[in-house]
Amino acid sequence: MTQMMMPDAGAEPDHTHTTPNGRPTDGSPESGSPRRKRRRRRGGKGRSGAPGAAAADNRQGHDGDAPPSRSAPARQRGIGADTANPEVFDQETSFDTLGLAEPVLRGLHEAGFQRPTYIQAKLIPAVLTGRDVLGQAKTGTGKTAAFGLPLLHMVRKGAAFSALVLAPTRELAMQITEEINHLGRHTGLTAVTVYGGQRIQTQVDKLNRGPEIIVGTPGRIFDMVDRGHLHFKNVRFAVLDEVDRMLDIGFREDIRRILSRCPAERQTVVVSATISRDIEDLARRYMRNPEKIVTTAGSLTASMVEQHYLAVAPWDKKKLLLHLLKHEEPALTLVFCRLKRTVDDLARYLNAKGVETHAMHGDMSQSRRTATMRKFKEGELAVLIASDLASRGIDVDGISHVVNYDLPEDPDLYVHRIGRTARAGRKGVAWAFVTPEQGKLLTQIERLVNAEIPRMDYPDFTPTQKPDTWRPEPTGGRPPVEIVGVPDKARNRLAAPEGPQLPDDPAKLAAKFPGGIVPSKLPPKTLRGRVPTRRGG
Repeated sequence: MTQMMMPDAGAEPDHTHTTPNGRPTDGSPESGSPRRKRRRRRGGKGRSGAPGAAAADNRQGHDGDAPPSRSAPARQRGIGADTANPEVFDQETSFDTLGLAEPVLRGLHEAGFQRPTYIQAKLIPAVLTGRDVLGQAKTGTGKTAAFGLPLLHMVRKGAAFSALVLAPTRELAMQITEEINHLGRHTGLTAVTVYGGQRIQTQVDKLNRGPEIIVGTPGRIFDMVDRGHLHFKNVRFAVLDEVDRMLDIGFREDIRRILSRCPAERQTVVVSATISRDIEDLARRYMRNPEKIVTTAGSLTASMVEQHYLAVAPWDKKKLLLHLLKHEEPALTLVFCRLKRTVDDLARYLNAKGVETHAMHGDMSQSRRTATMRKFKEGELAVLIASDLASRGIDVDGISHVVNYDLPEDPDLYVHRIGRTARAGRKGVAWAFVTPEQGKLLTQIERLVNAEIPRMDYPDFTPTQKPDTWRPEPTGGRPPVEIVGVPDKARNRLAAPEGPQLPDDPAKLAAKFPGGIVPSKLPPKTLRGRVPTRRGG
């Protein structure tokens, strides 16, 4: 596809998609179809018939699924997914030909998995050979099943702590555990999550039962090792999921410590959406001649995610988001903000305007985050506002819209965000709020996704003038401190001090020295600004 360049966010492009009421007309889910009024405006009543809840029964292989519903023991998650989509699913391969054991295949078929994605079709046979594997695939292409299914095939029942899976966030660790236990229901294997925020004794009781697969965040894994409840001597398989994010948030040394203490004869699998130089270095140091698998098919493009941007002044963002939610009526909406305090402030604003909204970020307790995720999965709330770190493990069926309330500075992060919708080949909608200063950033994002993101306008939305009380959000770090009253002169602390300034008049100069004899050079020994002390002898 030929790259098409975008003007700055404030410029008027030729590809505006609008209707008289501001809705897109190019086949989006909101175009031309009446929708029922949302129950979220009634103060948070049940949403058993919500679109998100209905969509939760349709699922194909993906990153970390929710557990089966108690009211629906056999969740047919593959039914309804577009497995005929050649951009995501390998049409020439079936799970039956990948070499997986019969109990694993039985769990797959009961879960409704029909065809493997490209990363699953390539990664599973490579891992089954016993080699170390470094896999790269975009968000939403089924990486969790790609490494989880081989673990279910190769781990021996009753061999405690045989497999170790590391994840960057608590939510993602729980999603991985739920997915492995759901797919491995007929294998007799058990996966347990170890993460911060839950009572130690609760996790200790689970570890004492000797589960075969341990999934957790690096910090809590080490905590359990130090307490004597977990050890690495039985680890035969080590998996690093979303390793790019783990390196970004400071788990580099923890990962190295864990891998260095695991048995040298283990098999190591590293899975990531991007492979940076740091990941390559990690592979060289802790993996044995790994096979590198990179899949570009099934990447997040405009064909799977209907993307739009909306030009908006920063002080009008709240008002525009409220306008979108009340006019478009999306099923389940995930809103991304840059700062935690923006997450809280925006959630308070929307709730005050009658839109039931929940917030999720790293400063919240784990119990609140877990309860919020449960409500979001079950369709009890329609709008979730999250920071990037807290949302890393969000993998919820039926997310119809992703809103980039704050456009990320890293274009790769934009791809991760919009990957929360359009899971496993389904369609999704992504909106991005772009301020006039972010035109270049929008162009960088378009280059990465190799698509031109069309602008969407709302003629019935009235922008406001900049309020006198408006203050832009801080960009991070401490504000610069201006020092006044000190001359701006470079000085070398190690250089010898300059001598006193002598007058140019010879008569005045001679008067400063006894007998009028003016020295022509410095004495052979000087104190150089140092004063002898008693310690110096």
